[in-house]
Amino acid sequence: MTACVYYGEALGLYGFGAGHPFGPDRIQAFWQETVKQGLDKRVQIGTPVLASEEELLKFHTHDYVERVKRQSQSGEGFLDFGDTPAFKGVFEAGSYVVGSVLDGATALLAGRCQRCFIPIAGLHHARRDAAAGFCVFNDIGVAIEVLRERFGIKRIAYVDIDAHHGDGVFYSFEDDPDLLFADIHEDGHYLYPGTGMASETGRGVAAGTKLNIPMPPAADDAAFLEVWPKVEEFVRVGEPEIILLQAGADSLAGDPITHLQYTPKAHAHAAERLCVLADELCQGRLLATGGGGYNRSNLALAWNAVISAMLGR
Repeated sequence: MTACVYYGEALGLYGFGAGHPFGPDRIQAFWQETVKQGLDKRVQIGTPVLASEEELLKFHTHDYVERVKRQSQSGEGFLDFGDTPAFKGVFEAGSYVVGSVLDGATALLAGRCQRCFIPIAGLHHARRDAAAGFCVFNDIGVAIEVLRERFGIKRIAYVDIDAHHGDGVFYSFEDDPDLLFADIHEDGHYLYPGTGMASETGRGVAAGTKLNIPMPPAADDAAFLEVWPKVEEFVRVGEPEIILLQAGADSLAGDPITHLQYTPKAHAHAAERLCVLADELCQGRLLATGGGGYNRSNLALAWNAVISAMLGR
């Protein structure tokens, strides 16, 4: 089994300072554990790639991209209402996240690897015209648009196990019947962004192509494993051509801003089962992103559990 993991200083540029939950040290916390487990010797290491402005515009509006560019030069103000501060170089940092995800998708479609993991990515809150929740550019949204236009991929499954609902992806494709969306997250009554109710299943012709599973605070591995088969069946019935996983580690016990109580076993199980589905349905193609996670030990262990699963343990 061939797996590619993206690592490099350019990905580490995406962070909002030492005092911010999404600090620039997250990638090193992850990579130290990767090396400790010897997984760096078992994967292909992908070099971060800068997305073009043309690629960003496949998902984001021109006015929003121009705004990010302006605030990237000044390094002042917020890109949303207070969660996502601008900093000098934020445009380039966000573009490296998007470009690395697109390069990983290209590697999968070209057959250079069967699994791919980008740790600093999965910025699922960004909208087409706005930043939100630490997310400047929505790499997943861009990837979905590029997979379709550049590679002719039609049916895409997006699975999100971050503690926060992937609202930027959900509402951008809520009426898209070919984007299968499955999200297990902390109930929005207790956590940002307050969305992702079980009743939200898609609009119009896309009704039934979206699956939201809100979990109560303090839900643990047993609770996750109880609802997981719904995701698996949902993806299998949808017959996607590629599977995208957002493996946010903020759903683990001990995260400073969420309330779920998983262990890395939940992430290992999700990745293992999605690998099985990818082999069954889409020539092994599984692209995973790190997403959230603000306890450094947690993200290191959860993300490396995903990589181990991708390698077949």
